[in-house]
Amino acid sequence: MHKPFSYTLLASSLLFSLNALAQPAGDLPLMPWPQQVELAQPQGKLVLDYRLSFNVQGDDLGEAQARWRDRLERQTGWTLAPQGEKNQAATINIIIKHQVAAQPLPDSDESYQLKVTQQGATLTANTRFGALRGMETLLQLVQTDGENTFMPLVNITDVPRFPWRGVLLDSARHFLPVEDILRQLDGMAAAKLNVFHWHLTDDQGWRFASEHYPKLQQLASDDHYYTREQMQQVVAYATARGIRVVPEIDLPGHASTIAVAYPELLSAPGPYQMERHWGVHKPTLDPSNDQVYQFVDSIIGELVAIFPDPYLHIGGDEVDATQWKASKTIQAFMQQNQLADAHALQAFFNQKLEKILEKHQRRMVGWDEIYHPTLPRTIVIQSWRGPDSLGASAQDGYQGILSTGFYLDQPHSTAYHYRNEILPQPLGVETNVQAGELAQSWQFSMPRFKGSPVEGTFTLIEGKQGWRGFIDFKDKSRRAVREIEWRTPEQVTFRIDTWMGDTRPVFTLQQNQLSGYTLVGNVRYPTTGSKLTAIPAGVMPVVPDEQHQANILGGEAAFWAENIRAPVLDLKLWPRTFAVAERMWSAKDVTNEGNMYQRLAAIDAWSVVSVGLQQHAETAREFTRLANSVDITPLQVLAEAVEPGQYYTRQHLKFKAGNYHQFEPLNRFADAIPPESAAVRDLDKQVALLLKDKNHRAAAEAIRERLQRWQRNGAPVKQMIAGNVVMKDLAPVAQDVSALADLGLMLLERYQQGKPLSKAEAQQAQQQLDAAAQIRDEVVIAAVYPLETLLRAVAVQ
Repeated sequence: MHKPFSYTLLASSLLFSLNALAQPAGDLPLMPWPQQVELAQPQGKLVLDYRLSFNVQGDDLGEAQARWRDRLERQTGWTLAPQGEKNQAATINIIIKHQVAAQPLPDSDESYQLKVTQQGATLTANTRFGALRGMETLLQLVQTDGENTFMPLVNITDVPRFPWRGVLLDSARHFLPVEDILRQLDGMAAAKLNVFHWHLTDDQGWRFASEHYPKLQQLASDDHYYTREQMQQVVAYATARGIRVVPEIDLPGHASTIAVAYPELLSAPGPYQMERHWGVHKPTLDPSNDQVYQFVDSIIGELVAIFPDPYLHIGGDEVDATQWKASKTIQAFMQQNQLADAHALQAFFNQKLEKILEKHQRRMVGWDEIYHPTLPRTIVIQSWRGPDSLGASAQDGYQGILSTGFYLDQPHSTAYHYRNEILPQPLGVETNVQAGELAQSWQFSMPRFKGSPVEGTFTLIEGKQGWRGFIDFKDKSRRAVREIEWRTPEQVTFRIDTWMGDTRPVFTLQQNQLSGYTLVGNVRYPTTGSKLTAIPAGVMPVVPDEQHQANILGGEAAFWAENIRAPVLDLKLWPRTFAVAERMWSAKDVTNEGNMYQRLAAIDAWSVVSVGLQQHAETAREFTRLANSVDITPLQVLAEAVEPGQYYTRQHLKFKAGNYHQFEPLNRFADAIPPESAAVRDLDKQVALLLKDKNHRAAAEAIRERLQRWQRNGAPVKQMIAGNVVMKDLAPVAQDVSALADLGLMLLERYQQGKPLSKAEAQQAQQQLDAAAQIRDEVVIAAVYPLETLLRAVAVQ
């Protein structure tokens, strides 16, 4: 595994830490942030013009040079002079020390050094892969100010923190056309991500053409599948960008498509039909049937002929053992082979599968469920269960990658993903109650729209340094909580990042009873509970020792497609995937969220122009469809105040309504907007500035302008919503946004005038905010929360 560069501060150099927000280095529009950045001259520039040229030495990078020239032309609007023309100005020299095969491998060297002087830029890399990564940094450095197009004079030394930095795209549930996949590969390359995990089969679709088992695509794909030539095209495109392609076929569960095409391979006779609903389903391959292994051998043989990567993903998750338990043949087989339970039977299957992979010179990747001591330690375990599962398998000698916290199919704030440290972390808070300290523990239950309630306990301790605490979710290890705040003597709130998202309980603790809600992302879940008489024992986090931490290779952003269709693919992935990429590439201490959002805004624009990503174009197109007009301003303004319901709330609501299936239209307003509102985040920032300084005129004016903008939008957006039946359920949301703008302007005026609200006025305002906070038409008015902060300030003056 690659290790990060050590930071050495030389007296003669200026090295900048993002956490210190040193200026101006922290303002450089770079993401992921390099390991070391040195400003040679803080105000120095390499001025560029159309005569810019490239000089590549040491390896043949194919069409990469032409691609870079094209991107520079898009970034600048120039037509670059032909290579080799006389009177050329600045030169970008790319020096590659060692020539290696074009196929990226798990241990490919991606390090590089970039030096920009007033004479030109020199990018030095050990291999072509470092050159590819370094050129993305160089292209991000190209800027325009009021005088010139230029690059700042910098010295950059860079290497990834983790060697495995991936994105999973799910083509099985909603098919993704090849051209859309190729565009995401461009985005991945720009973000220095290096593994495309391609989920090709699941219960709802078999997505690649099989030569030996053609009924798979004939009967189980709805004619949406990739030909051999198309898959080879994707591999070649990825390879040219230094990206590995790891295909996934789901075995032995998620096998409904195999059941439709070849029912004789299943553990029950059927009959079977195409599965249209999302979820975990019963069809499962029969581990006692030799024909199953012949099938797997043939399919893997077909895949390895297309995908050259040394790894192949076999899924292995969410195996429903119902058919195994009901089959007399399989139960007898388990007894003969001394297999105690379904997990042991799956491990038996995976042992046979691993031998088949070894025969084809491939190594196994699978989800948490494949972890079993009978499997060799050459496999890689991808964790959706979280850091404890990842930590335990790493300590046991198995390599692993983390996906928990990087589920991008769920709408979440970018900050939530950004805080998601890949290596398991210790608790970080003292759990023992010291002399003179007071502690209280509570149990809670939070019902969800689907599945069992989330249950657990939390403990708050008041000490000399203030409040600290921890939470114990059922069947999970103890985690520290942060930002403990008592809003009243009875109402407390705190925050904790969980597998569900940014989680913030708002609890009233009164007469040994707990009531209130838990804010999961932006959605309120009513929560109840009671006081405990003692602090629960709890389980400490599983943290591998330093030696075994090296088994953790990195992470993957998972992008499942139940709620995603190709026309909004970019919108849901970008730009926040750049922040996830930074967590995988950059040093562990690059964690300043404010600076991240500042750079992310610049990268968002750069990725549209230079890379060709379409996140903003997709929103505009969806809004145009909803508005029945190219005048989409009313919807754009409404979108500033709202967000899609975060976590799995939208999926759970669809399930509750009986609409959790392949044909549920993904055509709502919620489908057309990004995962979080930058306008609400800015409003929250401005409210914080104003509460810190009552005379902060700029903050007050920014708040006023935003609220007036929402206020003026009331009538136009109401008329637009009335013109499309798809937006019918959005009408009360738009009405509440307008009313909240009125409330916010009143609160702003009262705060500036120093006129606190009466108790009755404050209660009425809180009731209005609470009513507006509910989820409707799968969206939430996120503007409720900065206005709630302002209300508390006005109510307590």
